[in-house]
Amino acid sequence: METYIKEFLEENHIPYTLYTHPAVFTCEQADRHCKHVPGTATKNLFLKEDKGTQLFLVILPTSKKLNMNTLTPLLQVKKLKFASETQLKEILGLTPGSVSILGLINDKEKKIQLIIDKELWDAETLINCHPNINTESLVFKQQDFHKLAKILCKNIIISRME
Repeated sequence: METYIKEFLEENHIPYTLYTHPAVFTCEQADRHCKHVPGTATKNLFLKEDKGTQLFLVILPTSKKLNMNTLTPLLQVKKLKFASETQLKEILGLTPGSVSILGLINDKEKKIQLIIDKELWDAETLINCHPNINTESLVFKQQDFHKLAKILCKNIIISRME
């Protein structure tokens, strides 16, 4: 885990458990290589408004699929698409396969809107995500995940996604 992630979590009194595993780039790979990591695994999608400048990080359980057409009215945009690898690197300092809520630490201008699936938000379970590297996973208790989200983004949208 990068030192700045560890320091951020310690400074904000957010406890976690760290697990290591082979590099994973897809949910299918995570299903194979991260069976030893407890809790609900998250899928993190870095999206942008098709013809605009708005950026979004959508977090949902890996078991769900996102229909971007149902999300557009909620976000008040006409169309969504995946942000480019260049935007991912420039804004979040991340590469594909390592996107997580912790990437918001690197969003210095606070450009990104955070959207979290209601089922994930309400789940009374452990929640796991990458610490901005896809060879490790951090596991948080639900209340610590909530605290993390609220520190990283002041305006969070909680919505049911299918």
